[in-house]
Amino acid sequence: MPVEFIGLIATRPGSEASSLTPGPVVDRDYTRRFAVAHEDAGFDRVLIGYSSGSVDNLQVAAYAAAHTERLGYLVAHRPGVVFPTVAARYFASLDHFSAGRVAIHIITGGSDAEQRRDGDYLSKDERYARTDEYLEIVRRTWTATEPFSHRGRYYQLEDQLAGVLPVQQPHPPIYFGGSSEAAYRVGGRHADVFALWGEPLAETAQQIAAVNAAAAAAGRDTPPRISVSFRPILGATEELAWERAHQILASTRANVGKAARYFKEFRGFTGNRDAPQNVGSQRLLAAAAKGELHDRALWTPLAAAVGGGGNSTALVGTPETVAAALLDYVDIGVTTLLIRGYDPLDDAIDYGRHLLPLVRAEVARRDRGEAAQRDDVAPVPAALAAAATSAGGGTPDTTEL
Repeated sequence: MPVEFIGLIATRPGSEASSLTPGPVVDRDYTRRFAVAHEDAGFDRVLIGYSSGSVDNLQVAAYAAAHTERLGYLVAHRPGVVFPTVAARYFASLDHFSAGRVAIHIITGGSDAEQRRDGDYLSKDERYARTDEYLEIVRRTWTATEPFSHRGRYYQLEDQLAGVLPVQQPHPPIYFGGSSEAAYRVGGRHADVFALWGEPLAETAQQIAAVNAAAAAAGRDTPPRISVSFRPILGATEELAWERAHQILASTRANVGKAARYFKEFRGFTGNRDAPQNVGSQRLLAAAAKGELHDRALWTPLAAAVGGGGNSTALVGTPETVAAALLDYVDIGVTTLLIRGYDPLDDAIDYGRHLLPLVRAEVARRDRGEAAQRDDVAPVPAALAAAATSAGGGTPDTTEL
């Protein structure tokens, strides 16, 4: 089964490792080039994130889809921001205008403070209960051929029948992010793809087992597919890759320490030094506390530098090393790889040239029943991953993707 590759696009240049480029919040030319670069690189989809202060991502997806032909769009969506029947119509309409290239990524929300910026005062457990009901209504709106009514804990409606149904049948794919027991329970019931952040292999396998168990408890015969997210840092040699990794870490620490405008305004970071509320970030910090280098090439100091925020663990090395590391996750049941870089546009181009072909060739080889050809790629020497000393920074809250 071919592995799915997902990238990420935004409406302006910048990352944790770079100062935000002066210019408009919405740079249409950059957005177009960013999407086209992913399509040319061979990505299957791109994620468009959500936060209480970000550009409307449905608009971004519609604009980017109009400038691409094949690339799919995974649009992050936070239940509770709009009524579920309205959200269903939004995504069904976009599915038509994108010719069936849209998917929805459900983020229930891991920070009370961030939720309240959009007027949501429910507790975390209540948010997951609402998400469960929300997705039930969304899916029914997408598939109903007769009017239906609903009376639940959070939503009531009567005689709903959507005038537009999705192009994709029975509905656009539902991706679902989270690492708590509540996330496993709700995502295990509803998700087509369950999305995890990049933890070590053993911990990832544990999460996959938890998702599968939740799906079985919900009565599903087939569990969700599994996505894992990483930030690959490539180099022509191992030494060059690690040199670049240390430079990125130093820049990230400096930016976070200064509460850079990029973090504060455009990623929803607050500079809060308290421990993150969401379990996913707590798990990344726990992995970082165990050690900087895990398995073949998983490097955690960048996750620690941003408080465990979002997709923040790196895979460092040559394209061959990073491809082998990604295939290690495929070996334990991962079907989707979400990768994005610290130099976002140029890294996407490099991934398409040097990384995606290696992974896809190996997966295709297996599908043909041929022997694996990556056993000679050993884990990186620990000495190469020795942390560069630099001043630490604050620990920010982060926006879920």
